[in-house]
Amino acid sequence: MSGLPRGRSTEPPIDSRAFDLLCLTMALVLGLHAMHLPWWLDLMLALVLGWRWWQRRRQSGHVPRWIKLPMLVLLTLAVIVNYGNIVGREPGAALVVGLLVLKLLETESIRDVRVGVSFACFALMTALLFDQGLVATAVVVLGLLPALATLRALEPAQAPGSLQRSLLPGLTLLAAALPLALLAFLLVPRLSSPLWGAPSRDQATTGLSDSMTPGNLTDLLTNDNPSMRVSFDGAPPPPDLRYFRAYVMWTYDGRGWHYTPTPPTTATTPAPIDVDRAIDYQISLQPTHQRVLPTLDVPLAAPAQARLQADREVFADKPVNDPLSYRLRSALRYRLQPTLDDRSRRLGLRLPSGFNPRTHALASQWRQQYGDDDAAIVRAALALFHDGGFSYTLAPAPLGRDAVDDFLFGTREGFCEHYSSAFTVLMRAAGIPARVVTGYQGGYWNELGGYLLVRYSDAHAWSEVWLAGRGWVRVDPTAAVRPERVSLGAAAAAGDQLAWYRNDWLQGLRNRWDIVNRWWDKGVIGFDALRQRGLLTPFGVRNTDTGMLAILLALGSLLFIAVGLAWALSKRHLRDPLRASLRELEQKLARKGVARTVGEGPRHYLQRAARALPMQRDELVALMRSYLELRYAHDEPPPESLRTFQRAVRNFRPVAVVK
Repeated sequence: MSGLPRGRSTEPPIDSRAFDLLCLTMALVLGLHAMHLPWWLDLMLALVLGWRWWQRRRQSGHVPRWIKLPMLVLLTLAVIVNYGNIVGREPGAALVVGLLVLKLLETESIRDVRVGVSFACFALMTALLFDQGLVATAVVVLGLLPALATLRALEPAQAPGSLQRSLLPGLTLLAAALPLALLAFLLVPRLSSPLWGAPSRDQATTGLSDSMTPGNLTDLLTNDNPSMRVSFDGAPPPPDLRYFRAYVMWTYDGRGWHYTPTPPTTATTPAPIDVDRAIDYQISLQPTHQRVLPTLDVPLAAPAQARLQADREVFADKPVNDPLSYRLRSALRYRLQPTLDDRSRRLGLRLPSGFNPRTHALASQWRQQYGDDDAAIVRAALALFHDGGFSYTLAPAPLGRDAVDDFLFGTREGFCEHYSSAFTVLMRAAGIPARVVTGYQGGYWNELGGYLLVRYSDAHAWSEVWLAGRGWVRVDPTAAVRPERVSLGAAAAAGDQLAWYRNDWLQGLRNRWDIVNRWWDKGVIGFDALRQRGLLTPFGVRNTDTGMLAILLALGSLLFIAVGLAWALSKRHLRDPLRASLRELEQKLARKGVARTVGEGPRHYLQRAARALPMQRDELVALMRSYLELRYAHDEPPPESLRTFQRAVRNFRPVAVVK
């Protein structure tokens, strides 16, 4: 039995190179998860990681338990206090990253490093639970490079080199693994539901909301991520007709507008519509975790597994938790609900009492001035916005209890929510049925891809007023203040507030890059179980079952292994660079009279050469030791060490032979 104390490791401590690479690996994991964690946790973990790196460079050894245990307890309590539990995507990721950084406090042996690298690779993969886009996936893959470099640094006789030279072998390994990864992607059976649990709270806020309070669209208007892509059967509609309906809101409480899930009218069927012009198109919608499906105003029917509501909104049967494509036919020129029933009229005129007295007074003045001419009152309101000193801004002043009064007669600044809300209140106060509609407006027409790119920043709100003989008519009061919002898009309407966004070069690059993202969404993220079952359709197999996929996966894996083995063997037999360098050294020594005899091993030969060339004894002994280590200490000599040996052989110049 050994006399060592129990619990102590017999492994020698790792060198600073391996520890530095492990710290870099963990720093990349922390950076990749930084946007998903609370800022204070990011800061604390970064300080712990930096302190541990600095502390070990001064003196190796484990951090005392009286420091580690309180940190572990504090981490667990912090996750529970912030998230309410440790189960779920966000708290689970926070706990995993925190434990990974704390693992560094007790990392001193080779085993500790290997455990840390394995744990870091798992933490890298968890980042894909938050974002599976092309850039995020590429960053996760590149994050494996320092992990592979750390493992290589544990191998014996690794010559120190630059960070770039340390990462290059890992890049080669990743490139060699791509064919097998592609094979697994295509043939490993897909699950019908994700492994991770239900969507979290922050997922549910993605996209448009079923309520609208002036100011709450700001986050969407500054969100540059794609919301949906629209392909048309034929030419796209002009910019002034690119309105995508989501929620129709009737209920106003004095502060904001709300969507009522139950139909506001007694009708159970969609409102009647007379169509003058229609268009067919297809929408590829990003996950919103909501049921509403944006449609080009106004849809004539609902797609499969969705319903057309009374106000011609479209709602899916279940939340859109994955990318969804659906085809639609919409009217561009129409008369929507030419006649209005009494219940709908009452709902379209309802206002809470005790709010916005100055707005009511202005509406009454218009009614007295224009009599029964509702269209004239609409024009008067639009003229007010156009000529009344109003401005478009994404950072408006806050509003008080009488929000519409404050906006119309005080601040006179805001964006689409402010204008649509104030306009609709004015119309109701003047006796004109009106409602608010939220959705998207505009988008970028991608000529190269042949589709309309609609981003979250294209979120918009407008009004609909009911006019006799015309039905519900769309009125966009924001266009009266800033026509560029409709003709040129949301970025143009923001003016100097988003000057960087309007840069032609940057905007063109972003929109062209979206073609790549679209391919990734359709070809990779959208590769589901249904598409996998039709994988062999071009070869006459209509439905590829799990058994067939398993057979193909096994055959493909065997083929991949056979090709890799044949390549490795052929490379080894055709060229042995270490042996070639030794032959070069032998030739140089032979020209000075030190020839290698038959059956003489490299060790004895180089020892004899060192005795024969005493002035270069140390150099020859170093070459002998390097050769023996490279030949017999590894299955394959490390590339860095091999290149160092080759360089030393090329630079060796025998001087003279002592007789």
